[in-house]
Amino acid sequence: MTLSLRRQPRSRLLVLAGVAVALLGLLGWFATGPLRAASADATPVSQGKPATASSSEGRAYPASAAVDGDTGTRWSSAFSDPQWLQVDLGANTSIGKVVLNWERAYGKAYQIQISSDAAQWSTVYSTEASKGGKETLNVSGMARYVRLYGTARSSGYGFSLWEFQVFGAVGTPATATVGPVTSGPSSAGPVPTTGGATPTATGTATSGAAGWIDAPNPVTNVKPSHEVPPNKGGFHEFQANCSVSRSNLQDDPIVFPGLAGASHMHTFMGNTTTNAASTVDSLTKGQTTCKAKGDLSAYWMPTLYNGDVAVNPEGLQTIYYKTGVYDYRSVRPFPKGLRFVVGNAKNTDADKFLAATEKGFECGDSYENKNIPLSCPTERSVKLNIRYQAPSCWDGLHLDSPDHQSHMAYPIDTHTAAGVVCPDDHPVAVPKLEFKMAWPVNGDMSKVHFASGAGPTFHYDFVNAWDDRTLKAMIDGCIVAARQCDAQGHDGRDDQQPAPYVLNNNYVLP
Repeated sequence: MTLSLRRQPRSRLLVLAGVAVALLGLLGWFATGPLRAASADATPVSQGKPATASSSEGRAYPASAAVDGDTGTRWSSAFSDPQWLQVDLGANTSIGKVVLNWERAYGKAYQIQISSDAAQWSTVYSTEASKGGKETLNVSGMARYVRLYGTARSSGYGFSLWEFQVFGAVGTPATATVGPVTSGPSSAGPVPTTGGATPTATGTATSGAAGWIDAPNPVTNVKPSHEVPPNKGGFHEFQANCSVSRSNLQDDPIVFPGLAGASHMHTFMGNTTTNAASTVDSLTKGQTTCKAKGDLSAYWMPTLYNGDVAVNPEGLQTIYYKTGVYDYRSVRPFPKGLRFVVGNAKNTDADKFLAATEKGFECGDSYENKNIPLSCPTERSVKLNIRYQAPSCWDGLHLDSPDHQSHMAYPIDTHTAAGVVCPDDHPVAVPKLEFKMAWPVNGDMSKVHFASGAGPTFHYDFVNAWDDRTLKAMIDGCIVAARQCDAQGHDGRDDQQPAPYVLNNNYVLP
């Protein structure tokens, strides 16, 4: 006999509906597991995360305003269909709910889509009859990226959201498996920088978890060197002198891989092919604006503006490769493909920014500025300068991390004869990068700012694509050998051709 729900008493219908909801809830729990159950509604996992959009009505309505937790700010798109807004959660997340808090200009028809790579999208919710207001959508899926894809507006205005909130639980990191070690550093001397078996860092890590990229040749069982080197003074560095290679592009292959136009404006140096889709393989096939032709690395930073006019550094800019630890002999090359971000595009702590620089912002005789000075001398020779130092201790296990910083760390001061050393959880000493940039701008500086915002938001990105042999020769012949070098010469990619690099004392590397 066929049971007609339409003819059942209202009380029975409610009981049946309750059973159905319970069954669906139970199935949902089994589908998503403990991660779904662990989701916390208190704070959205999307809050404060990088957000991008297909367009905005103006500077006052950026994509970031929809994920800032402030219901007084909003994202508003251009007045056309379709439009989209997406948020990068930073790691694969078990999505349980999406909340849309619409302004009066809402989306009548839209989809909620999820993706693990921001390239292939799956639709988890769709409607063509939204009424706007505050909508709570129970969805299910595992993804790093969540997107609102609007296909029809409710009015002649754009799609406008006070808040775009995603709730869920980030995937649990796995524990790294460390293999046997067949060689390691000698207790009587510096950590070796030559070939052979590659030792690896001790402890656990988030190997295999979303956002973490494992190093193909991890470095384990290394302890930070507390040895006191024989040459305590002098220089232990070389310079990568590079000019602008690509200017004013809204690409960022670390933070927004594969998403052309998704970031704020950047100025690129070094590799001439860097774009949103860049990989180590594509970079190694490119060319470079650096003096050392073996340096195919990608370097970039937010574009500087004077009002609405972009101002790029002129000529060669200095990127120092120095020792960041007292025992310079323990410094070893970056692994190919290591990438990281130095600084924070959303930083508002001027003191913290100043601490990571050599002398803060400089112009003329003005030093130690936490922010861009309001004025600088107008002599032609005066430029705005910054020297910003990167962390120089690596965890030995990962080429990247979800925040693009956690696999790297700054050295710590032991307040002993050993001086500054790497922390135990980031024991591998690598070169300390120092961006020394100079922009041709002076006089009235009141309208000078970065694409990311005020002075303390300055930051830079790095992807190592050096020719391995060349980088090792520079580190061994300059940092480890306690010299100051100015690199120039051949690229070293031809095994039949050595890579000579002329140093300031006329020493030539073999």
